Amino acid sequence: MNTSSLLLAVDSGNTAIKWGLHDGRQWLAHGKTLQSERRMLKQNWTALPAPASILIANVAGLQAADDLTALLAPWHVHLEWATASARQCGVISRYSNPAQLGCDRWVALIAAWHRLQQACLVVDVGTAMTVDALSASGEFLGGVIVPGPDTMRQALADRAGIFSMPLSGSFQNFPINTGNALYSGMIQALTGAVERMYDQLSEYTGKQMVVETILTGGGAALLAPHIHIPHQIVDDLVLEGLVIIAGAQAEIPATR
Repeated sequence: MNTSSLLLAVDSGNTAIKWGLHDGRQWLAHGKTLQSERRMLKQNWTALPAPASILIANVAGLQAADDLTALLAPWHVHLEWATASARQCGVISRYSNPAQLGCDRWVALIAAWHRLQQACLVVDVGTAMTVDALSASGEFLGGVIVPGPDTMRQALADRAGIFSMPLSGSFQNFPINTGNALYSGMIQALTGAVERMYDQLSEYTGKQMVVETILTGGGAALLAPHIHIPHQIVDDLVLEGLVIIAGAQAEIPATR
C-alpha cells in the first residue's frame, strides 16, 4: 500500500462524526461515531495505517475541534480544516460573506457539482436541514436552514404541554391522532421547504432544464419517500467533497 497518498477525511457534524480513509482511488475504511462518544474514535483510528494528510470539516464547535486535534496528535500529521471561500473546485459562492457559510455546506456543494455538473439542490438532513441551490454553471445561489426532523418534533413537544408522549407516529395525509399529526407535520414542513426551493431553482434555470436533488445526512432516508421531485441519496457527500478538495490541493504544486 502506498501510504503517501492516504487521506483521512473527517466530517464533524452537530450530532455525529463521519470519517473515511481514502487512497486517492477508493475508500479503504469508513466509520461513524456520535459526538458525545467521540473519544471512542481513538480505538477506531489506532488500527488504521498512518495517513499522509488529514482534512476536517467541523461545525460542532471549538471543543470538538480541540478533541479531534488531541485524538489525531499521535500521527504527527498537520491538520487541515475546511473553510468556505468565494471560489473553489469549480464552485463559485454568491453568499454575501462567503467565509460565513458553514464549511460542511460548502464541501457538500463541491461534491454535488463534481457529481452532477448541472443545476441541483443539495439537501442535508441533520440536526438542522439545509437546502442549497447550485446553478447550471456551478454558482452557489444561496440556501435555507430549517430545524431538522428530530429538532422540529422535540422543540414542539417541549413547548406544548399536551405532548407528554414519546416522539413516534406515522405519516398520514390527514392525521387522526396527535402522534401522527406531529410526525406528518414534520414531514410536510421539511418536504415543503425542499420542493419550494426546487420550484424556485427550476424557475431560475428555466422550466426546460431538469433540476436534480441530492439528499444527504442522517434524515435523508426519512424524507426521500415523501419527496416528489427527481432525487438521489448520497450518504457521505461531505466526505466526497473533502477528497475532491484534498486532490485539488495536491495538484497545486505541479501546476506552478
